[in-house]
Amino acid sequence: MTKLQPVRGTRDFLDDLARCIQYIQDTTFSTARCFGFERIDTPIFEYTGVFKRAVGETSDIVGKEMYTFLDRGGEEITLRPEGTAPVVRALLSNSLTQQLPLKYCYYGPMFRYERPQRGRYRQLHQFGVEFFGVENPYADVEVLDLAQQILNRLDINASLHLNTIGDVESRDAYRTALVEYFSKYKNELSEDSQQRLAKNPMRILDSKDDNDKRIAENAPKISAHLTASAAQFFEKVCQGLEMLNIKYTLDPTLVRGLDYYTHTAFEFKSTDLGAQDAVLGGGRYDGLVQHMGGPAIPAVGWGMGVDRIALLLENRVFAKPVPIAFIVIGEYFSKAIQLAKMLREKGKACEIIYKTNPGKAFKEADKLGSRFAVVIGEEEAKTNTVKIKDLTLPVEHPEKERTIKDSEVLEVLCKKND
Repeated sequence: MTKLQPVRGTRDFLDDLARCIQYIQDTTFSTARCFGFERIDTPIFEYTGVFKRAVGETSDIVGKEMYTFLDRGGEEITLRPEGTAPVVRALLSNSLTQQLPLKYCYYGPMFRYERPQRGRYRQLHQFGVEFFGVENPYADVEVLDLAQQILNRLDINASLHLNTIGDVESRDAYRTALVEYFSKYKNELSEDSQQRLAKNPMRILDSKDDNDKRIAENAPKISAHLTASAAQFFEKVCQGLEMLNIKYTLDPTLVRGLDYYTHTAFEFKSTDLGAQDAVLGGGRYDGLVQHMGGPAIPAVGWGMGVDRIALLLENRVFAKPVPIAFIVIGEYFSKAIQLAKMLREKGKACEIIYKTNPGKAFKEADKLGSRFAVVIGEEEAKTNTVKIKDLTLPVEHPEKERTIKDSEVLEVLCKKND
């Protein structure tokens, strides 16, 4: 019989990895709450049109990477490849556009059909934030501060790369300059970039093709095409970051190629993964809500690659809770369960060991790392008592073992195990 395996590009979260992922979730959500972000959970699949409208027909995500299928009702459905479009859809379908400003954060699996490699999966996981309804550049500073604080709390060393893509007028002028420049090299560009030249020339700057990168090195820079207001907006973002002592590197090749993106674009990159890789990225997308059928609402946000963050944390130890071990000699499990319930209700981890051989039971308690064992045998059952053993003390130590009443278990073990 063929051994069952996970689907290529997916994996199971077990043991240390599961604890690491939980740590990342706890850290991201608790930090986001300090900034006023509320959790939102959207479905893992949407009507395909949500992503085609939001991400763009010409993007690699829509053209090459989406998991799309017809359901039994004949509707075209797509497993979400990214988190922003579903949040915007939720904003519109729940009629929330009159309650601005709104701040949302989310965590969950995303799905992209791409070549699996270290830190990149077909079922990937993201944490993200979206801030709707504020066009002030300091909103951009605030979400960047949130990103930096999360990375600091996770002890991730990543550098901020920053750019502006200006307002609509700036982008139009820049697009014209890029078409003029790249048209000279049209036959040398990759097939994808030749298509981008006609539809979305800014995305050539983001090409991964080595020859495209070489050609793009001398392409016009957005800074020469910014309107005065766009330049002022970006200047305030930079000033805000400097005020908060958030270091950044200006990167003129960093773009968001779709029409509804404006002003700030950014990525946090880490060299600890080998090649310089983005672990978090985002920007301002003032035109997206309107592009998806809603009113004109300014917005800024970012997404963090949890799988890559987990790679950066893979050498750390995420300890399991140290449980109080219940060792039962005989058939007195009902008493063990009752006492464990009381302790668990007070937040104490307990593990009932179901091995009836005392030697094996104590070995399992040691394996669990337990400091205290609650021993219940025939004598304890008759006298409404238990033996408390401190497994860290030598046998001859006077406090190695003591007998207490059942009614004292809560007080004694809550105090000792704090």
